[in-house]
Amino acid sequence: MKKGFLTYMLLFIFLNALAQGQKKDTIVNTEVVNIVTKYNPEIADAKKIKSNPTIKLLKKNNKKKLKYTIFSAPVASTFTPKTGVLKNINFDVRERNYNNYFAGGYGNYKSPYAELFIYHRTRFDNEFGLHATYVASAENVKNSLLNSDFSNFNATSFFKQEASSFDWKVTLNTELNKYNWYGLPSNKMFNQLVINSIDEVQNYNYLKLAGKFKFHDSYIKHGNIAVSYFTDNYNSAEVLVDFDSQLYYPLDFLSKNLNEIAIKAGIEFLKGNFKNNYNDTTRKINYNQITFRVHPTYKLEYLGLNLNAGLKTYVSLDPENSSNNIFIFPNIFIQTPILKKYINTYAGFTGNLHTNTYKSFTEENPYVSPTLFITQTAETSNFYAGLKGNITRDITYNLKVSFIKEEDKPLFLRNSSKSDGTTSIIHGENLKGYEYGNSFRVFYDDVKTTTIFSEIEYLFNKNLTFSTQVEFNNYTTTTAVENWNLPSLQSTFLAKYKTNYWYATANIFYVSERKDVLYNAINSTSLEGIETINSFVDINLNGGYHFNDKFSVFLNINNVLNTKYQRFANFDTQGFQILGGITYKFDF
Repeated sequence: MKKGFLTYMLLFIFLNALAQGQKKDTIVNTEVVNIVTKYNPEIADAKKIKSNPTIKLLKKNNKKKLKYTIFSAPVASTFTPKTGVLKNINFDVRERNYNNYFAGGYGNYKSPYAELFIYHRTRFDNEFGLHATYVASAENVKNSLLNSDFSNFNATSFFKQEASSFDWKVTLNTELNKYNWYGLPSNKMFNQLVINSIDEVQNYNYLKLAGKFKFHDSYIKHGNIAVSYFTDNYNSAEVLVDFDSQLYYPLDFLSKNLNEIAIKAGIEFLKGNFKNNYNDTTRKINYNQITFRVHPTYKLEYLGLNLNAGLKTYVSLDPENSSNNIFIFPNIFIQTPILKKYINTYAGFTGNLHTNTYKSFTEENPYVSPTLFITQTAETSNFYAGLKGNITRDITYNLKVSFIKEEDKPLFLRNSSKSDGTTSIIHGENLKGYEYGNSFRVFYDDVKTTTIFSEIEYLFNKNLTFSTQVEFNNYTTTTAVENWNLPSLQSTFLAKYKTNYWYATANIFYVSERKDVLYNAINSTSLEGIETINSFVDINLNGGYHFNDKFSVFLNINNVLNTKYQRFANFDTQGFQILGGITYKFDF
C-alpha cells in the first residue's frame, strides 16, 4: 500500500514537470470578440445623462403679468382694533345655503305671487338650473271703465358644461305678459255700448335661445349668440339675431411694455313687421336692420392714472328703406385720484348706436300700439365728468355731470282716438282695442340732454344701510313742443336692515311732472293743448322673518300712502297694496 502511494506521487510530480517544460503553441491566434446586446437603462444610470431636452412654448402660452384696475370707491370698514385680552366673542350664526327655493304669496287686488329656483351641479363638471316667476292681479284699478288686470310670467333655464379647452352654456328664456289698454281719454265720454265692444286685451309672447362660449388659453375670450322671437295678439312679429365676441390681441412683439388690446366685434340682425299702420289700416309696416360693430380698446396705467382709449365703429344697413350709414365714435375714459380714498376724478367722451326693438318699447311702456315705426338711435356724443370717493369711512358718494346729444331719440306720445264716443265702427270696420285714444306711439326727435346725477350711501352699521339717488335732466328738443313723457327730476331713497332673523327694506320714489298731448274732445285728430301729468311719491315697504335656514315669511306693502297717480296719461295705478307669503329653501 505504501509502495503504491509512493509510486503514484512520483508519477504526478514527473508529469507536472514535463508539462511546464513544454513551449507555448503559436499556431492558435488570439482575437477580441465584441458582443453587442440591447441596452436596458436602470434608475442608477440616470446620473450618467449629461444634457436635458429644451422645451419651447408658443408666445401665447407665456405667463403674463396680472394687473388689477379698480374704479369703484373703497368699501368702508367698521373694524376698530382694541387692546386687551380677547374673550367673550359672539360670532354670528352662519346661515346654511341651499341651492333651491320656492316662494309663494297672495295679496289684495286678487294678486297671486309664485317664484321657483332650482340649481344642480354634477360631478361631471356641468350644471343646470331653472328660475320662474309669476305675478298677477285679477282686480281692476278703481274707476277704470275697462279691464285693467295684468299677469307676468317669466321662466329661464340653462345648462352649462365645463371642458378642457372651453366652457359652454345654453340658456332658454320665455315670457308671457298680459296687459290691457284701459286708459281711455278723460275728456271724452264713451257710451256703454262702445265700452262693451272694446277688446282691450294685449298679450306679449317672448322666446329667446342663447349660447355662450368661454375659451381657455386662446386669443378669443368668449363668444355669444342669441336668437329671440317676439309676438303679440295682433300678429306682430319680431326676430332678433345677435352675435357678439371678444378677443385680446397681444402687442408684446412691438414692445414688452405694451399691454394687449381688447377687441369687441359683433353682428346684429333685426327683422319685424306690424299688420297695419295706425292711420292707414291697409298699409303694412316692415322693418329690417343689419348692424356690424367693432370696438377696439386699449388700457393704460401710469402713476395712478387709468386710461381706456378706444374707437367704436358701426356699419348700419337698412334694406327696407334703402339707407346705409357708417358711424365712428371715440371711446375715452380717464380716472385719477386727487386725494386717495376720498376724491377720485373721472371723465369720458363716447358715443353709441342703439337698436330699438318692439320688445324694448313694450318693456318701457306696455301700452304702445302695435303700429310702430322702428329705427335706430344714434348717440352722437356723450361727455361726462364726475367725482367719487369717501366722505368718511362709512359714507361714499358719486357725483356726475353729462352732456348727451342724440339723433332719433324715441319719445312716447299718446295716439288720437278714432271714435267720438258713440260708435265703434269706422268705414265699415270695427275699431281695434287700441284705437280709442288709449295707446301710445313713438315720436322720434333730436334731443340734447344735460344730466346732473348724485348718489350717496351711508353704512350706519353692519345691519343698517341708507342710500339715495337724485337725477336731474334738462332736455332740448328740435321739433317736439315738449319733452313728451320724460320727467325732469327723479329721485329714490333706499334703507336696508338685516339681522340673523329679521330683514326689512324701505323704498321711496319721486317722479316729477311729465307732458303729453291733449286732443280735442269733438274732433279727435286736432290738438287741444298739452296735458300735464302730475308728479308723484310712491313709498314701498317689504320685510320678513327667518324662522330657520329653511322657512321664512315675507310681507310687501306698496303705495303706502294710497296715492292716486299715473305713470302714463290716463293709466291710473293701483292704490294701497299688500302681499304676504312664505319662502321654503331645500336641497335635493
